This record gives sequence, structure tokens and C-alpha cells, in this order.
Amino acid sequence: MIKILFTIPNFNTAGSGQAMLNIALGLNREKFEPHIACKTNEGDFFKIVEQSGIQIHIFDYEPNARPIQRLLKESWKVSRILKEINPSIVHSFHYNNNYPEAIAARLAGAKWIFTKKNMNWGNDGARSWRIRSALASRIITQNTEMQRRFYPKSTKTRLIERGIDVNHFAPQAPNAVIRKAAETPIHARVIAMVANLVPVKGASFAIEAFFLLANSFPNWHLWIIGDNETQTGSKLMARVRIEKLEKRIHFIGKVQNVRQYLDHAEIFLLPTRAAGEGSPVALIEAMANGKVVLGTEVPGISDQLSRKPNHLVPAEDSAALAKGLERFMKNDKETNKILGGSFQKFANANYTIQREVKKHESKDLIPNIPLDSL
Repeated sequence: MIKILFTIPNFNTAGSGQAMLNIALGLNREKFEPHIACKTNEGDFFKIVEQSGIQIHIFDYEPNARPIQRLLKESWKVSRILKEINPSIVHSFHYNNNYPEAIAARLAGAKWIFTKKNMNWGNDGARSWRIRSALASRIITQNTEMQRRFYPKSTKTRLIERGIDVNHFAPQAPNAVIRKAAETPIHARVIAMVANLVPVKGASFAIEAFFLLANSFPNWHLWIIGDNETQTGSKLMARVRIEKLEKRIHFIGKVQNVRQYLDHAEIFLLPTRAAGEGSPVALIEAMANGKVVLGTEVPGISDQLSRKPNHLVPAEDSAALAKGLERFMKNDKETNKILGGSFQKFANANYTIQREVKKHESKDLIPNIPLDSL
């Protein structure tokens, strides 16, 4: 039996937490014993994690990196807590370049691996990323550009794209209550975007593209689903008010069940900026829901749509995005439904949570653990 301790700072947002929980729940319990460590019990999603039955350990598992004397002292203290939990592997789901966690795991006698979840490296943080990567026994990358750009010669990396519960996201009959709450007429046609409103997600380009098309397609509405209580969100809502399109561009906010909103849409849009991202779950969820998807040609999205090149457009280009949208907005509903069905089949064949979990169970991923343990 291999005990794996998954670490994540908090469950304030469900995205990374859900991805981690899906893996932990999917592991073969005859071979693996999953545990979770986080710094706090705050966050709406924490309650869902509690209900999973997986043992949760709440403590600050990340020692301070400076000064060096404090790093060593705190790393030792954290290692003693880890020693009591006694995992064979500590698997970090932190998005940043923090590395003292790895030192504590090593002092506790555990192997330490991490999932690289974004395309950040940066001049200021490059040294920390290099240390973090050097201390890891394995590094899970989420797209091919991540491998090429950051780890071109590394033998530690393993590519594992995200997976989802495709059955959960399969399209269902739209709930009229959802549309009413979104203040969208029953016969209106919907484009959906699911993302928290931070600059990298490119929502400004989606809105500008919709401005270009609004007069030509008066029956179409844009739903932006995700946290809008951000500086970016405030600016975008003000921009929409200036254009007097509040009745057609709807900022839905954070929701618990994204699928119920996707059920109302025909087109799904993910206009991530040029920096790219890891392996965007929102795009996979939309494909599994039978949506016609359109994304920008950036790391992460390019991998997911590599076999659907006609559904990629240049990043940070509102005119190109509008041109891409226009192709599908011209279609009748039945045509888009058929096209969306092809994406559903594609997601079901390539992006299941079972496939992702199987790769996490691979002997090749488990560093220096006796093979008879598996």
C-alpha cells in the first residue's frame, strides 16, 4: 500500500481542489491510500472535500524560505508532522514556485512530486522554480509547450492532461430557473465563458468581440460565469455599461454547478491570453457538455484542440475572435448541436477522469517505490 499525501494551500476556489480531489478519489484503494493536507478549513469547497471520506490534515506545510536559518528550523518542524502522517509520496498541487515544502518532505523520508499547473516561470521567480524542480522526484506537466519551454532535457517529467467526470457534464434538459436568474429571454441563444475574471483569462477580448457582433446578431447573449468580484471584473462591467449592453452580456458570478449553465449554451468561448495555461478544465467540461468550442491558440488550449484546428484563433485579437465566433453564430441550432456532439464524443474518448487517474497510478510515475508495492 502506497500512502500519498496531496497538498494544496486552501479550497477557496474549486478548480484545482476539484481536480486534485478527483484524482485522490479515483485511485485504486487496494494499492493507494490518499490523504490531503491544506493550511485552512475555509472555503466553500472544503465542505465537499470533508464529505469525501479522505483524511484531511490541516497545518502550514510550507516553511518560510528566508532567512536560511529559519528555513532549516521550520522545515525540520514540518518534517516531524509529515513523519507522523508517514506518506511514501507528497504530491504538491500548489500553483507557485515555493520549494521549502520539498525540503520538509525529503527530511521526512518521503518522495516529493509536483504538478506544474501554469505557464509561469518569470525572471524574479526563476531561481525558485529551478530549486523546486531540482528537489522533485517527478514533475507532472500538463501540456507539450510546458515540457518544451521549461524542461527540454529533464527525465523527471511526465505529461498528464486533465480529465473530468464526463458523465456528470453530459448535456441535460436546460433548467428554466437558470435562464430566468440570468435574465435571458427563453428564445435567446447563448455563448458561455467560464473563468474567474483575472487578466490572463482574456475576458476583455470576449467582450470586445461580442461588441463587434452584437448588432448583426441581436438574438445572441454572452454569459460570463465565474468570480467577477475582482478588479478586472469591475472594469469589464463598467465597460459593458458604457456600451449599454448590460441586457445582453451577463456576469453570472461564481456558481456551484457549471453544467446547469452550460446546458443553456450553444457556443463555449475560452479567450486565454498569450501566456497560456496548464490544461484548462473549463474547456473539457464544455466539450463533454456538447458545446461548440472556440479557444485561443495558446499553451494548454492548443493541446486540447490540436485535432480541431478550425476552433483555434490568435490570442489577444478581438477581431479574429469575432470572426471565429461569427462562423458558429450564423449556424442554426441543429447544426451547432451536431457539431457540439462531435466535441462530446472527443471529450469522452480523450479526457475522462479515469484516464487521468490511470496515469497517476502508473509505475513510471511513482519514483523509486518498490514495484511489488503496486
